[in-house]
Amino acid sequence: MTVRRSFAPLLLIAAILASSLLARADQPAITSLSETPFGTTPDGQDVMLFTLTNAHGLRAKVITYGAILVSLDVPDRRGQLADVVLGFDDLDSYIKRNPLFGAVVGRYANRIAGARFMLDGVEHRITANAGKNHIHGGGNRRFDKVVWKGSSYRDGTEIGVRLTHLSPDGEEGFPGNLQCTVTYALTDKNELRIVYAATTDKPTIVNLTNHSYFNLAGAGSGDILGHELMIAAPWYTPAGEGLIPTGEIRSVKGTPLDFTEPRKIGERIDELTETRGYDHNYVLKGSYGSSILAACVREPLSGRVMEVYTTEPGVQLYTANGMNNVKGKGGKIYGSHHSFCLETQHFPDSPNKSHFPSTVLRPGQEYRTTTTFRFSAE
Repeated sequence: MTVRRSFAPLLLIAAILASSLLARADQPAITSLSETPFGTTPDGQDVMLFTLTNAHGLRAKVITYGAILVSLDVPDRRGQLADVVLGFDDLDSYIKRNPLFGAVVGRYANRIAGARFMLDGVEHRITANAGKNHIHGGGNRRFDKVVWKGSSYRDGTEIGVRLTHLSPDGEEGFPGNLQCTVTYALTDKNELRIVYAATTDKPTIVNLTNHSYFNLAGAGSGDILGHELMIAAPWYTPAGEGLIPTGEIRSVKGTPLDFTEPRKIGERIDELTETRGYDHNYVLKGSYGSSILAACVREPLSGRVMEVYTTEPGVQLYTANGMNNVKGKGGKIYGSHHSFCLETQHFPDSPNKSHFPSTVLRPGQEYRTTTTFRFSAE
């Protein structure tokens, strides 16, 4: 007797499975977005924590205090996640002992000579908090020390948090009511994009950046001297006493500052005896105002790669030269050269250097800059 086998049921099952897989492929990437309490400031302000996770596992956490990026979990070549930014586990540490880990810096990032500047023939004296000079926005009302208002959003596969803050006229000596918005966006391309925007009702100056300290092997895993760095900058702004720029724009060629080709951060760092490491403003090559590749960093052991794109004209490379036994997340200890910063920005002391790109913002104008950190593994 001949047995006839029918393959119709098998074909039907295969068709159903194929249809299911096709439907999944057409669905948007799965992302998650949450908001939870992070603590309360001594004056009674509630601080919220926003957690953004994309479909590839990249996860960013941002708090409303200081608009701080508190953690950034990035996969390595094996898909293993590690938090690549330095920080603390609790709000109290951010309030009492934070060396600007992950913070938005303003109103003016970096230094202003003599804590003063002239604008439209009027001298403005601002907070002197670095000897006789100004740095990173001043004293107790600089942007990393205030609670921002935060709200989350979704836009297709992009998720993010918008943070707003009004800096009143005269705060830290700066003129004008400055309305600021900082947006952290996480995309399905493994990008963390930060958009800074501001308007004013009086002529003023503004220069915002993010001061995250990175270690692509994982925060607290040791030094970053073996990280390979490229900075797309043929020039830098030499600095004198107090790291105030002299006004000159000089070539990096033939100096330890030359990262136009990938080099290990620690390869020539010992030559920088005055600063004990890198703390230099680079002049980027490209069209200021359009997004360009500013830097690329590779950590050989994990394979993690971070590309930095920005619309800003400069980037400050800092290698945590003065950090000494700071107890951070999970009890890990952060030391000198255990991290690096790539602070995209206008140049230090631009308000007092007329040939530097202007940082002046006037009523009716919008200050708007974008920096994108793109992650991959190889």
